[in-house]
Amino acid sequence: MTATTSDRLAAAREGVDAVLTALLDDAAKGVPDRLAAAMRYAALAGGKRLRPFFVLESAAMFDAPREGLARVAAAIECIHSYSLVHDDLPAMDDDDLRRGQPTVHRAFDEATAILAGDALLTLAFEVLADPATHPDAGVRVALVAGLARHAGAAGMVGGQELDLAAEREPPGAEGIGRLQRMKTGALFGFACEAGACHAGADDAGIAALAAFGVGYGAAFQMADDLIDATGDTASAGKRTGKDADRGKATFVALDGVDGARRRLEEAVDDAVRHLAPFGDRADILIAAARSLVA
Repeated sequence: MTATTSDRLAAAREGVDAVLTALLDDAAKGVPDRLAAAMRYAALAGGKRLRPFFVLESAAMFDAPREGLARVAAAIECIHSYSLVHDDLPAMDDDDLRRGQPTVHRAFDEATAILAGDALLTLAFEVLADPATHPDAGVRVALVAGLARHAGAAGMVGGQELDLAAEREPPGAEGIGRLQRMKTGALFGFACEAGACHAGADDAGIAALAAFGVGYGAAFQMADDLIDATGDTASAGKRTGKDADRGKATFVALDGVDGARRRLEEAVDDAVRHLAPFGDRADILIAAARSLVA
């Protein structure tokens, strides 16, 4: 990323972490201590906060008040955190390390991890439905409906099912692309859509940003698969080489490392094309997308 993009990502991370911490502190009232601790462990254990960054930057392209926007970003990070907790479970990807520390089911136990994920999932919708997130009830309804659509069976959850099924019957390029757009692209798509929706963008603007987000998310998954194939556990913060061990459906497995890198470059180009209508207002988003190739 450029220095400017990196600085804005760092600022987004700091601001959203503060809001997320406050939301989790408030949500912990009346919650069993062990469950509250697991929720905090899952959501506040670091991470780049890319999805919140895309919420904030998508909204910044429009001249609109930003009050409550960080709550939208925090809600999406709750969804992302829940998805990681559940993905790491023995029944799913069976991972022991996440963000450089033990996964939630290792740090606590499997049942508590499931419940912590469930709690973060439902907290996200509570946050979006709260008038503090946006004064317009119509906007709040659109955010809740959009998150349900992108995070549910036709989006992120469905993508995880395709990922598991692909271990049994590897798909071709079209199937891998669909899997990645759903499993990873859908939530990035909603992050961009939500920022534009909160800012009052028109339907065309919201659709263009959502399409960019889905494309970026698919490219992000390609980059993550390349890291798994070529990186090391210490720098990645999670066990590498596991995709090959489990027979995961990736473009690295299909085309090799060089072929997967070429697909990544093409995917970034395709995603960035959706930002053409915004001109130089989209420079930060374009820089973030281009950084995946580097």
